[in-house]
Amino acid sequence: MSQLPTKEEILNWISENPTLTAKRDIAKAFGIKGAARIDLKRLLKELEAEGHLAKRSKTYRSPDKLPPVSVITITGTTDDGELLAAPMEWQGEAPAPVLMVLPSPGDPALAPGDRLLARVSEVQADDHQYQARLIRRIGHNPQKILGIFRKGHEGGRIVPIDKGNAKEWLVPPGAEAEARDGELVEAQQSGPRARMGLPRARIITRLGNPSAPKAVSLIAIHQHAIPDAFPDDVLAEADAQKPAGLAGRVDMRDMPLVTIDPWDARDHDDACYAHPDDDPANPGGHILWVAIADVAHYVRPGRPLDIEARKRGNSAYFPDRVVPMLPDRLSGDLCSLHEGVPRACIAVRMKIAADGTKLGHRFQRGLMRSAASLTYEEVQAAQDGQPNEKTAPLVAPVIAPLYAAYRALVAARERRQPLALDLPERKVVLTAEGQVQSVNFTERLDAHRLIEEFMVLANVAAAEELIKRKTPLLFRVHEEPSPEKLDALRETAGSAGFTLAKGQVLQTAHLNRLLAQAAGSDFNDLINLSTLRAMTQAYYSPTNFGHFGLALRAYAHFTSPIRRYADLVVHRALIASHGWGDDGLTAVDIERLEHTATHISDTERRAMLAERDTTDRYLAAFLSDRIGAEFTGKISGIAKFGVFVKLDETGADGIIPMRNLGREYFHFDADAGVLTGADSGLTIGLGQRVLVKLVEAAPVTGGVALELLELAGEAISHGPGGGGRGRGRGKPARRKQVQSVKKSAKIKAKIKRSRRS
Repeated sequence: MSQLPTKEEILNWISENPTLTAKRDIAKAFGIKGAARIDLKRLLKELEAEGHLAKRSKTYRSPDKLPPVSVITITGTTDDGELLAAPMEWQGEAPAPVLMVLPSPGDPALAPGDRLLARVSEVQADDHQYQARLIRRIGHNPQKILGIFRKGHEGGRIVPIDKGNAKEWLVPPGAEAEARDGELVEAQQSGPRARMGLPRARIITRLGNPSAPKAVSLIAIHQHAIPDAFPDDVLAEADAQKPAGLAGRVDMRDMPLVTIDPWDARDHDDACYAHPDDDPANPGGHILWVAIADVAHYVRPGRPLDIEARKRGNSAYFPDRVVPMLPDRLSGDLCSLHEGVPRACIAVRMKIAADGTKLGHRFQRGLMRSAASLTYEEVQAAQDGQPNEKTAPLVAPVIAPLYAAYRALVAARERRQPLALDLPERKVVLTAEGQVQSVNFTERLDAHRLIEEFMVLANVAAAEELIKRKTPLLFRVHEEPSPEKLDALRETAGSAGFTLAKGQVLQTAHLNRLLAQAAGSDFNDLINLSTLRAMTQAYYSPTNFGHFGLALRAYAHFTSPIRRYADLVVHRALIASHGWGDDGLTAVDIERLEHTATHISDTERRAMLAERDTTDRYLAAFLSDRIGAEFTGKISGIAKFGVFVKLDETGADGIIPMRNLGREYFHFDADAGVLTGADSGLTIGLGQRVLVKLVEAAPVTGGVALELLELAGEAISHGPGGGGRGRGRGKPARRKQVQSVKKSAKIKAKIKRSRRS
């Protein structure tokens, strides 16, 4: 070739020939020889400096593409058990791609943490961008273990705290890190996985007494790898922030906006105000204002605060502490709408008709000053005619108009028919020392529902506004149940004598009719729980698939930017679309929306699991001094290894192992979801009332074991005698006869026995 190729020609060659990217390969392809190689080197350096190429050893490649042979790390699995991986090195500006590992016959068993040399190929799929096939395993990241250290003569053992993991780990001499017997420790795998015997681990962190009150949430935080310490640069950036001024904002300080939160709220990120609409064209209508803390003013794209907030995805709340998404200088101060203090906000004014229809809305960036920080209980008491000194002056001008607007929205809600599940929420109350004082079910007041309706409407307005302005955003998506889950719900409903019609496009109204049939019956909890289990999990997405549960075409999270990164993204989108400043959504934010959506959906699930595990442990601690006590409850799950029961008093979930069900052998029918006694034909199914005895409560793992005493009011025998387990677990009496019973007969038996209670 007589002249040098252009930069575009070089990039095209590298893209089309990813295995021939060394300088000599490029020179050979374009016929470059002698001194011209110096000019080629200069061109490649320029392309590298411009970010088009990344040098790796002596080759060049596109920084936004993986080389055909890459080093990757197994990161986890899909719901179907497929292995997912991430590249060990990534030079691109876009988020690192996700790889799906395709096993070949003869490949060794792989697990999270394994490091592989793999051949990769680009694909078009929803949940991954590359497929990878193993060349060889080159190492692995050590597996982490959280457990109780048991000291031995030489070294010791670690008993994992995860109630689903019974495998102990051996700690060899010299790897104990001076841990004491009974201490909670974090350890990591040492050496290769053993084919026989206990796996080995070395202790890396001592976490103290596992029975200490403050250890309960600490266990969950470590177990689920929730970041709980802010880097120094993040804290420094937060501490340097100053309160926002009025420049570029609408002055809303004279508007009597109020915050309404739980009594123990750690932050206040939303405020509201309503008044009658004086527009004669809207008789009986309302104007509703919802103002939300302007977090985007302080958390700028690409800065340390933003990087850390995105990493965390959301705040995690525990009975004794909160792991916030933002440092306290922001979450508890500058971004919290404290009473009587000027605070930056993004507000939406919504015009509501007398029947609750939203007629229009308008967003603005403002500076507000909360007229009062109120609790749900005192607002409800004021509305019910029992105001205190703080709420008495607010009843007529603030509280009464809020409830008037709420009543209009209730009418609209009833027409829309969002899913109306009735599932009481547990609340663990701790003493000042961190001990469990009580476990209560949260009372649902109209004040709670009022704020929920206002926030839902504001979220709808945000989604509609950004759709109208054609601005990218993150939607909150909730897809309808799968046909398989609907069939299972239909079968459960039928076994209880209720009907969920087939052959029609499913709407939430159909499910609400099923819930209404069960209301007040012995099957109310069963149908509510089964309906919840039939639902898909909500998630974030830059594509709008609607929100089935709320019966809404478009929905976005806008109202909690202090504790959810998704809301911060929506705030930035509103800022950018309205031209309110340079702190709006950037091109980089838009490019990685898909990855951000996946990431924060995962962190949300992580926080939910950690919060649930913490509650389980606190409940087990609360019950631990009541071993042998009897409790009533309902069967909430059936498995081949036992029966799950939700206790009435505390809402704690416990398991009755097969050995504690009675003296006879039980067959498990996975299709019908029932256990059937080999001798008696006794059928155990979902929703049945039980009386159980508490056998074990382990605060460290959160496990609660029970023994069945009564089923649907009938006593269960546990003594010796004919037909019991003592006759041989492998040879139950009348096995063939029981197996021949049809599912319909089992369902009838279940209904008959359940209705006796």
